Amino acid sequence: MKDLAFTAPELFIPGVVAPDRREQPAWWFAFQRARVLVDASAETWGLPCCLDLTEHGLTVVRRQYLGSYAGRHCFSAEVDEKSVAPAGWAFLGLRELFGRCDEMLVALAGRAFQIMDWDRNHQYCGRCGTPTVARADERARACPGCGHVSYPRVSPAIMILVTRGRELLLARKPSFPPDRYSALAGFVEPGERLEDTAIRETREEVGVEIRDLRYFGSQPWPFPHSLMIAFTAGYAGGDVRPDGVEIEEARWFDPEHLPRLPPPISISRRLIDTTAAALIARYPK
Repeated sequence: MKDLAFTAPELFIPGVVAPDRREQPAWWFAFQRARVLVDASAETWGLPCCLDLTEHGLTVVRRQYLGSYAGRHCFSAEVDEKSVAPAGWAFLGLRELFGRCDEMLVALAGRAFQIMDWDRNHQYCGRCGTPTVARADERARACPGCGHVSYPRVSPAIMILVTRGRELLLARKPSFPPDRYSALAGFVEPGERLEDTAIRETREEVGVEIRDLRYFGSQPWPFPHSLMIAFTAGYAGGDVRPDGVEIEEARWFDPEHLPRLPPPISISRRLIDTTAAALIARYPK
């Protein structure tokens, strides 16, 4: 078993229908529950490249075609819990890939997990209980009984980095590692605009009002099925008062004296780093 390096994201072409015949090895994102099979012995971790995972003694419960990357087909697969990783390989959590794998590899692993997990959780119709059937023309599972169709779901979540002059507002969740802070974040509720969510979450979590909301960027976040949509915002009033549930501490920080931050691969880190650099340039000491 070998691994092949990932390069530019534009080389990935999404697909739904697997080829009828394959003569060349494919890339595989093989999951045992939420852990993916990687070669963790090398300096840069990789993933299996083979015709089929059964060649390496792995029992595949189900598989899904993802598309092609750099001209090579890609599959996600659920592996039986009794399957043992090949020598030199291991099943590891997706978060463990951060900083150890190419960013495109991490992104495709997240896509693969979400599709595999959705397929596993929709084997039966949620409306009438009939076994569902995968549709051939799109990523969906249809019920032959009542006709209900299930598609992969994505939960949008917003992230807001509030600035006040030269300062950044960062917060700590109880689940964070010691001394780590990040931007505020929360899920979009039914019927809300993204702007409404940003205002509500900031008000609820830290008691602060915001203005001048500006879009920064987005990132798929497969924990389990989120899409992070990041914004910056200006401070419009209110004293910082953590809610004590979602947020245990929140403070204003100077951009040159920041606390421990999320890992660089996360959009929260890029949001903080980019904004901090802009504030330093705009408000030199």
